[in-house]
Amino acid sequence: MENKQNFTEEEVTEIRDQILTALESVIDPELGIDIVNLGLIYEVDFEQDGNTVIKMTLTTMGCPLADLLTDQIQGALKEIPEVSNVEVKLVWYPAWTTDKMSRYARIALGIR
Repeated sequence: MENKQNFTEEEVTEIRDQILTALESVIDPELGIDIVNLGLIYEVDFEQDGNTVIKMTLTTMGCPLADLLTDQIQGALKEIPEVSNVEVKLVWYPAWTTDKMSRYARIALGIR
């Protein structure tokens, strides 16, 4: 059974904002900062049927936290009723640098 909604563009934007807010509850255990402010989230793609694809990277390619962060993302987005399915895609391009961090994250980590 297709669960096709007809969200307006405004509602989709609002849902994406809710998704980003929920992702701010996912904390990188090594750095103690959330994955949004660290600049690890590259794209949030929310579809009308509730399927949501999160494109993200990690601070390093061999980071052992991929599974843990993916599980935390799944848990955080369960709270949003419009999201029916979550797929986390790890991407390595463009490579993550500290330039992608928010001002808040830079200050918290003492990076100028």
